[in-house]
Amino acid sequence: MKKIFVIGAGLSSSDLIKYLLDNATALDWTVKVGDLSLELAKSKVNNHPKGIAVPFDINDNKQLKDAVAWADIIVSMLPAFMHPVVAKECVGQGKHMATASYVSDSMKALDAEAKQKGVTLLNELGVDPGIDHMSAMKVIDEIREKGGNLLGFISNTGGLVAPESDNNPWNYKFTWNPRNVVLAGQGVAQFIENGQLKFIPYHRLYSRARTYSVLNYGDFEMYPNRDSLQYCEIYNLKTIPTLIRGTLRKAGYCKAWNVFVQLGATDDTYKVPNSEDLTNRGFINSFLAYDPKLSVEEKIKCEIAEANDPVVFEKLRWLGVFEEKKVAISNASPAQILQKILEGKLLLEPNDKDMIVMQHIFDYEMDGMKFRRKSSMVIIGQDTVHTAMSITVGTPLAIAIKRVLTGDLKEKGVVIPTKPSVYLPILKELEEYGVKFIEEEEEIK
Repeated sequence: MKKIFVIGAGLSSSDLIKYLLDNATALDWTVKVGDLSLELAKSKVNNHPKGIAVPFDINDNKQLKDAVAWADIIVSMLPAFMHPVVAKECVGQGKHMATASYVSDSMKALDAEAKQKGVTLLNELGVDPGIDHMSAMKVIDEIREKGGNLLGFISNTGGLVAPESDNNPWNYKFTWNPRNVVLAGQGVAQFIENGQLKFIPYHRLYSRARTYSVLNYGDFEMYPNRDSLQYCEIYNLKTIPTLIRGTLRKAGYCKAWNVFVQLGATDDTYKVPNSEDLTNRGFINSFLAYDPKLSVEEKIKCEIAEANDPVVFEKLRWLGVFEEKKVAISNASPAQILQKILEGKLLLEPNDKDMIVMQHIFDYEMDGMKFRRKSSMVIIGQDTVHTAMSITVGTPLAIAIKRVLTGDLKEKGVVIPTKPSVYLPILKELEEYGVKFIEEEEEIK
């Protein structure tokens, strides 16, 4: 019998836990789910005979040690900064670990010891990172095998609201951590385009959005991610002239979001004094010049060019940013205040569905001709528990866990899914869950 301990029973864990329990009887697994909220853990186990729900606190060192001692593999669905704590204990006790998150420097530092102990540390096996790696490498390897030379690679992903639940002026709802959405794009976006390094600072990022069409779902805006350049090495594309990775939003989002960026309302570096006494209107006004003759609405139009667009202004008004409604959150940064305002309007409703959109665009040359291949995936969630985000984050990770426990995935140390031996079986099984890519190819001049 194999024993699996899942730490964290949040939204992204739903389909992971379901997959593990669905396979537990046939493969003789016991699946233990630990969370600060015992009720949440119980809801995910759902009285399954091979499941156990327990209260779990990652800050309790003895609990962690005991959990690792009990398990054959630990699955960390905790916030990313907590993974290295779990990984260190796993390697120390010679146990496998799995997570959907990016490989951190702390995780990399455990690679040699993990290999020496025969331990597998699975990372980057969610949707992005995860499915993006696997689906991209599949096509990249296919192009290389037939003698093609890659000239460009653009990869875009978005967590969005499904068309049938898209009923607000922003064409957007939170389908992931709202804080991450508010802070998205901060820093400097870096990529390479036609052989030239490009850098876009945060204050210009949302004014440089590009438009992409995905299957029959219409146009989407893309703003570049913080660091695309690292993928030149990860995907062994060190000489490629163009490599850009970006985030997708529905058309019109970036222009409106740029109002908050230009105001400074997404800043998370300081606290606003007496923030609990501010109103939404007072919060916006705090970033605008003092002028008793002008209203907040008039001042924002004077200072922020985008706010003069009637469509953009309607988005702002609909959010309630001009209302005299108390923020009611103390010791908060501007980003935290903005998040609170947005959560009043942009949370998924009980009957809503979310959507994951991913598209890769490969330009390559072969036999003197140039081609463009698009590989696109759109997943619609089932409900607010088995969301598209949960399906695409949890299912590939669960499949990889199964392959470690059955001995089919033999790689040791820190593993990400960029090798065919890792990604091909996972992609094949994902198709059974509706996670598949549609490919289009054309000759280009």
